[in-house]
Amino acid sequence: MTQTDDLGPEDRKIITLARSARARNGVAEGAAVRDETGRTYVAGTVDLPSLKLSALQTAVAMAVASGATSLEAAAVVSQADTASADDRAAVGDLGGAGVPVLLAGPDGVLKSSVTAG
Repeated sequence: MTQTDDLGPEDRKIITLARSARARNGVAEGAAVRDETGRTYVAGTVDLPSLKLSALQTAVAMAVASGATSLEAAAVVSQADTASADDRAAVGDLGGAGVPVLLAGPDGVLKSSVTAG
């Protein structure tokens, strides 16, 4: 297990935002991304009959729709043990292969940190 305390304040912030989105919306996952200017985008899982997006895919889409041209970091809070390949691909599409993707449990404790690529 990776220690959340080892993260910088900005990375801890996006985990906290992702955790809040998950709890506030009562969804399976919460996510947050930080763009190249330091702005954050927070989202939950979208599960509609005609549209299904993970929380991280939704946060990336929100960043793109708001004019972000790159990402510095991404975080997802989930029961899952790994960040999905689709989530990492969405982050990589906007930010590049080296963008860190942080995965934390619902308690906010960091489970893993991988890169988008």
